[in-house]
Amino acid sequence: MSEIKDILARNSFRFNKKFGQNFITDTNLLDAIVADAGITAEDTVLEIGPGAGTLTARLAAAAKKVIAYEIDENLRPVLAETLADHPSAEVVFKDVAKVTDEEIREKTGGRYKLVANLPYYITTPVIMRFIECDDKPQSITVMVQKEVGDRLVAKAGSAEYGAITAAVRLEGEARITRVVSRKMFYPVPNVDSCVVTVTMNDAYADADKAKVKKLIRAAFAMRRKTLANNLATSFGISKEDAAKAIEAAGFSATARGETLSADDFVRLSKFI
Repeated sequence: MSEIKDILARNSFRFNKKFGQNFITDTNLLDAIVADAGITAEDTVLEIGPGAGTLTARLAAAAKKVIAYEIDENLRPVLAETLADHPSAEVVFKDVAKVTDEEIREKTGGRYKLVANLPYYITTPVIMRFIECDDKPQSITVMVQKEVGDRLVAKAGSAEYGAITAAVRLEGEARITRVVSRKMFYPVPNVDSCVVTVTMNDAYADADKAKVKKLIRAAFAMRRKTLANNLATSFGISKEDAAKAIEAAGFSATARGETLSADDFVRLSKFI
């Protein structure tokens, strides 16, 4: 940790609260994340939020190429120093939310693995953007707050289960690979974190995913309402017709959206 503190101090870097900056300092953890992501010498890695570049350097040592998007221009001298020995790492100072799919395709060649240490406020937008884009990553490995990780791997019907859980399941299999103490970061955050890896697959390649995604969004639009009520509102049909479709798919007419798995939403999509 002292080395990172020295580099930050030497470059007069000040943390910006609005970016939720907490840099990983433990070298064993950095190597473990690279291993969890399954990075090989043939891989191109897209990293979101390299921060001080500690993880970026480890990724660059293992991968063929690393493209890292960083929003904070003040990290430019810090990253120039930490990545000086890693010419295969390219840092692009842009807000990734404003980067087009075409640019990412240009930078990565369309085949890449996504790795990120994500602050809470961009976790859902980043994950949803990359599981729904045309050129999806081969896998997604993210460091997120523990409660977010629990949500990503939750079972249907549990309190943690939500729209993002079902949406991620539609595109791949998520699992928590390790729980990470808050003490592994600088500065120390207020919560523990975990590493989540999503292995992308084509389990639902034959489904009408646009309709399934609309179903998922509708099902969780108002959690206190029944699935029939939510579907009636979103699809512009009567509550009675929504209930009939739900029953035809094999579910109770009074079911709530949080009780349906990704499999269930795919099945229900065929009756709407």
